[in-house]
Amino acid sequence: MSRPGIEHLAIILDGNRRWARRRGLPTSRGHQAGVLALERTVKACFKQGIKYLTVYVFSTENWGRTRQEVGALMKIMERALDKYVDLLDREQVRLKVIGRVKDFPKTLQSRLDRAVHKLRHHGRGLLTLALSYGGRDEIVRAAEKAARHRGKLSEEAFAKFLDTAGLPDPDLIIRTGGRMRLSNFLPWQSTYSELLFTKTLWPDFGPRQLKAILKSYSLRQRNFGK
Repeated sequence: MSRPGIEHLAIILDGNRRWARRRGLPTSRGHQAGVLALERTVKACFKQGIKYLTVYVFSTENWGRTRQEVGALMKIMERALDKYVDLLDREQVRLKVIGRVKDFPKTLQSRLDRAVHKLRHHGRGLLTLALSYGGRDEIVRAAEKAARHRGKLSEEAFAKFLDTAGLPDPDLIIRTGGRMRLSNFLPWQSTYSELLFTKTLWPDFGPRQLKAILKSYSLRQRNFGK
């Protein structure tokens, strides 16, 4: 058994809308506060030496929300991207996007492409955004690619067809907001991930909460079924 450090941390960002409702604010204000929480957390994670950070920003199911909320989210994402490119550039962190990016407006797709390209040479860490992402959808798309694969298909070979190809599996997955489920997030990759659920709503999450969670994780033992 071992107690390794965290190389790859994944977070399900949950609680923006409840945070806004509790304050009598429009939903968009909750999402804006969530952007600030992500900025704090990104800085804290890479300061802690975590090399890979993957965040569940927008799921395939989120398209079922009202047109008004989805439209506001698209605008918030576009504005946030411009800010985050500068932040990640200063932090020397690369950017990766997983999910059905082509579902998004062309303007947002272009911003994402430019951001990934600009940050491609950095080596301090990697921030992966799961956008229009669904784990089952990812596996189906990978299976379609694998069907054209020649030769024996192993688990390792199949993993190369996933959106996360080249990334280690998450050591720890955190979900904020009090819900205790993965909600279609990284089902293939999370087989042996440690899970931690916190009642803290995402806009209230930051370095203090992260530090406490990392301390809790350090006390766990992982044996990967052995």
